[in-house]
Amino acid sequence: MEITRIVVIGLVLAASALFYRRVTRVPSPSRRSSRRAEALGFLPQSAQNTLLTAADAELEQAGAEAARGRWEKAARLMARTREQRDWARRSYYADALGTHRAAQPDSWLGAWEAAAGPDDPDAALVRARATVSLAWHLRGGAWAKDTGEQQFAGFNGTLRSAPRLNARAAELNPDDPSPYVAEIWVALGLGHSHEKMRRIWAEATARDPYHYGAHRAALQYWCAKWRGSEELAVAFAREAEAGAPRGSLLSALPLIVWYEHRDTHADPDELREPYLLDMVDTALADVAAAPPDHPDTASVRHLLAYFLTQQRRHDEALQQFRLVDGYVNAAPWRYYDDPAAVYCLWRNRAVKGARRG
Repeated sequence: MEITRIVVIGLVLAASALFYRRVTRVPSPSRRSSRRAEALGFLPQSAQNTLLTAADAELEQAGAEAARGRWEKAARLMARTREQRDWARRSYYADALGTHRAAQPDSWLGAWEAAAGPDDPDAALVRARATVSLAWHLRGGAWAKDTGEQQFAGFNGTLRSAPRLNARAAELNPDDPSPYVAEIWVALGLGHSHEKMRRIWAEATARDPYHYGAHRAALQYWCAKWRGSEELAVAFAREAEAGAPRGSLLSALPLIVWYEHRDTHADPDELREPYLLDMVDTALADVAAAPPDHPDTASVRHLLAYFLTQQRRHDEALQQFRLVDGYVNAAPWRYYDDPAAVYCLWRNRAVKGARRG
């Protein structure tokens, strides 16, 4: 659709830069396998949106208008999330609208701030999120050994300005966990101590105990590649899942931990071990119980599509692929330089496996 094409110019989920890319080259899906998928109604690789996780017409329209310099629709969307106390969607929209481009001096966000004044809680949140996004954009998505000194200098300098902005956003809307979710990414990037991270975490969960975006961010902090270890990440995920109600999506956390610490060298036999089959089944039930409009459901469906294909549960995988096809800015696809190609590669494998079955 035309809005989707336009939104590519100006709308990128800010969190996409916060994950190292694992593989720079992957084999392209064969034309034959792609034809099979397209015959079943799936979209071609060229039509996959690599900037969004799922379809959201209002968000896409707001992003498209922001790309043209018009901020009003974005402001209305953010105000609605605040008025409805829809914290999950508020964080999701702030991530999507608060791109590194929004942080530029002459951006649509600056125009919004000038019109709304310094005490607008919605503009303040998007500004804080955009600053975090800009910092990670300046750093890039490469491993530390492949990141230059100038990149690190821009990253650290920009990220150090984010806590003040996060604090201001929190002051203007004290019940909102979103500024503390943004602060988790600051803690990860600047290497805050475990004690300081736990203080940030306490503030976020005091406002929304089962906030999926907060848990996903904190889990990254506790992973071995950042500020923790596999043991700490496992403990965090298990504790979060154990206390969460069905439909919160937090049962996906153990799957994320497993993926993060197996990299791309997973043992195929382990993928079908009973404990991992159970983890996937639990996450499937969690997704089924989640509100239909939960903004983070698509992220979990992408992850489940990957695991179900790996486990050769191809028909179940296709059910998930059908619900997310067209929008592929999600783990694990976004860990690669060409997310659309990787997504289609795995989707086509599920199509092929289902045909054989």
